Amino acid sequence: MRVATRVLLCLCVCPAFAASRSLSAGPHRGQAADRSPARAALLRDAEAALAAGPFSVMDKQRVPPSGDKHDFLTLAPYWWPDPSRRGGLPYIRRDGEVNPESKRDTDDVPFGRMTEAVTTLAAAYRETRDERFASRAALLLRVWFLDAATRMNPNLDYGQGVPGRTTGRGAGIIATRKLVDILDTARLLAGSPSWAEPDRQGFGAWCSAYARWLTTSRNGREEAEAANNHGTWYEAQLAALLLYTGRPEEAKARCEGAKRRLASQVEPDGRQPRELERTRSWSYSVMNLHGWFTMARLAADAGVDLWNYRTPDGRSLRAALDYLAPFAGGRARWPHQQITPVDWTEFAGLLDQAASVWKADHYRTLANQLRSAAQ
Repeated sequence: MRVATRVLLCLCVCPAFAASRSLSAGPHRGQAADRSPARAALLRDAEAALAAGPFSVMDKQRVPPSGDKHDFLTLAPYWWPDPSRRGGLPYIRRDGEVNPESKRDTDDVPFGRMTEAVTTLAAAYRETRDERFASRAALLLRVWFLDAATRMNPNLDYGQGVPGRTTGRGAGIIATRKLVDILDTARLLAGSPSWAEPDRQGFGAWCSAYARWLTTSRNGREEAEAANNHGTWYEAQLAALLLYTGRPEEAKARCEGAKRRLASQVEPDGRQPRELERTRSWSYSVMNLHGWFTMARLAADAGVDLWNYRTPDGRSLRAALDYLAPFAGGRARWPHQQITPVDWTEFAGLLDQAASVWKADHYRTLANQLRSAAQ
């Protein structure tokens, strides 16, 4: 999702963030809102998104081991043919190096494109009440999740398969982390006639089925035990699904339990050791923190304060952010391995949220500096 869309969507659906940066809804907006560069960029992207898709799991030529193309299928990105073996099997791992094969004719790229288009369109609808945007977003959601001929089955049995080793792993669940954004989108569309009651009920049923799969399947149970960013994003997806499907007490329990996960992932000085051991340590530290910020705003909806949770020895989300901040934009040399270029604007989005949640303007100042440098 582009930065402008991500920021405006977060303003629409995150109460803690929106409190200090609310935008006027509907067709009667003030002149300041009309001149907002972020808003203008959002509307440009939304006009382009009117032509996006539709996307479907049925578009791929690969057939999952089940024989049913309705099943979501991805290949593990960091696994490559073994050059020492005839036929390359079984594949071997090269952390941080993406095998292009994993992006060809699998479902994760179309899912990402669908998510970007839907969230952009829904955010634009929220800003303008232009039914064109809602209608297209609703179509994309129906094609991916609801229509019998094109819908995705609510499982990830075949996520991140590794040729010669496994047809699917719990690690594949990370591919649907943007489902949290899609649930936010569905809420924004709730007032549109294009997203009618049968759509809402059908989507709710799909979400309930996927939540059940996450908690009962082998892959789901495996991912729930992941000690790094995979476990964080598992919790975020499940909490979002529970809240969306009207199970707030279960969501609250998950969010309370997430405190133990946070304490196991973040050191008192803010380091995230399981992300720092990766070959793309900055990227994974930011990705995991993004998951935690997502979890924190969902937890707030469930009545749990993760934003300000702090262990007796100082482990907290703010500590994790403050550990990263001095290195943002290359101001200080990152002392860990990072084999790919960094997009500093991804960190800027976290700083924007931090500035609003913790009422700390220095985070927003740094965010603006990072965006200006990227232009």
